Amino acid sequence: MTASVLPEAAVQMKRSRLARTIGDAMVVTERNLIANLRIPESLFFSSVQPIMFVLLFRYVFGGAIATPGMNYVDYLMAGIFVQTVMFGSINTSIGLAEDLQKGLIERFRSLPMARSAVLAGRTTSDLLRNVVVIVIISLVGFAVGFRIHTNAFAFLGAVLLMLFFAYVISWGFAYIGLAAPNSEVAQLMAFPILFPLTFASTAFVPSSTMPGWLRAFAEHQPVSLVINSVRALTQGGPTARWVIPALIWCTGLLIVFVPLAVWRYRRIT
Repeated sequence: MTASVLPEAAVQMKRSRLARTIGDAMVVTERNLIANLRIPESLFFSSVQPIMFVLLFRYVFGGAIATPGMNYVDYLMAGIFVQTVMFGSINTSIGLAEDLQKGLIERFRSLPMARSAVLAGRTTSDLLRNVVVIVIISLVGFAVGFRIHTNAFAFLGAVLLMLFFAYVISWGFAYIGLAAPNSEVAQLMAFPILFPLTFASTAFVPSSTMPGWLRAFAEHQPVSLVINSVRALTQGGPTARWVIPALIWCTGLLIVFVPLAVWRYRRIT
């Protein structure tokens, strides 16, 4: 009887620990969301940049870029969506660097809470923030002529893929935020990573217009695969060719980034 009770008690203890960890993460998520609501200018100006990109490429560069078989605005929006969630994930880096600089993480450490809750709460709140930004950019896209040529379920799949990718990138930026001495440096460290991946991709122009060496990189890097997946899900065409490699990339990066960020967090605390 004792032997049967002990495993059951161990299982209940693990469940209780998991429940406490999830609860702690939700509390930190709520704290970060409240902080965002108290600074609405941050959300506003984080939406201005992608809106400017939409207008700039739609009306200034759109006439000079050929996308056979597809209107340029429909081609463009997949790149804008992915670029937007990637740039939005920088908030993870900046937020953690600020919390670390202000000593807030040390205060969290003194509380009876799971250490992983700080990172999980930050990445989750930034994920929810990206949901709002995607809605805003979708409305802007529809206003300038963007149309979905598949169906609502395919578009929902594209949104979920973008959010998954954004969540993965947030964990990578969590490491940067914990490694940076302050929030300004954290932001500066993020851009040299984002810009090559964003612009050396299929976000704004077809890869066929690029030199051979750059084309090989652009077609196989994860940002392009996610963009092409979103494009296939919203405009039609073979989706498995793009979605499966994109999911493999995202899963692999998540497996690398999460332990890396946790390791860095444990080292500094």
